[in-house]
Amino acid sequence: MTNSVAIYVYIAIGGAAGACLRFFLSQLMLQWFGKGFPFGTLLVNVIGSFCLGLVYSLIEQGQIEIVLWRTTVGIGFLGALTTFSTFSVDTLLLLQQGMWIKGVLNILMNLVCCLTAAWLGMQLAKGL
Repeated sequence: MTNSVAIYVYIAIGGAAGACLRFFLSQLMLQWFGKGFPFGTLLVNVIGSFCLGLVYSLIEQGQIEIVLWRTTVGIGFLGALTTFSTFSVDTLLLLQQGMWIKGVLNILMNLVCCLTAAWLGMQLAKGL
């Protein structure tokens, strides 16, 4: 198997596991707390943000292999579990580098643009 094909296989395996865990945790939160608040989404976003922060730091410190961990865990598993983890690390990196305006802008743009896009998608679906 070529290196580029292997990377896609690692991402697919991680993605399948992350998607399954997301579904499991979301269902568990629904059973425990009901539909009044999206606790499942909050839980996977917090877990994903924590895990990506951990993986990113361990890669940066040279403690874990970048190819396997970044592709399988970072892109595949956590990408399927949540993309909020990537947003969190991106924002923290901007803030740690002293780019406060870009960090705050990233937060505001993600919230406003993504909420607006979700609303537009819902409106579109209602019209179909």
